[in-house]
Amino acid sequence: MSAPKYSAEFEEQVVLEIVQESGPVAGVAGSYGLVAQTVGNWVAGWRREHPDLGADAVTAEEHAEIKRLKAELREARMENEFLKKAAAFFAQESG
Repeated sequence: MSAPKYSAEFEEQVVLEIVQESGPVAGVAGSYGLVAQTVGNWVAGWRREHPDLGADAVTAEEHAEIKRLKAELREARMENEFLKKAAAFFAQESG
């Protein structure tokens, strides 16, 4: 008994659901009634054929934006910490 042959369009639909939406291989495979190993092989093949289109491919602009946002978050946390200390100081002074 040989494994069923699926159309290229169907395989691509399943793979893109995993790659674009970061869905778990086992979960997506189960929703289509497929074996997770088979779907994992499809995904691995797709990633070999499209190394620049993977979910982990971050553009230079995205990298710069992430860096900027991390710096902004760090600054906001420092300001928040300062305000907590100032509030505690003034609460102690008034009480």
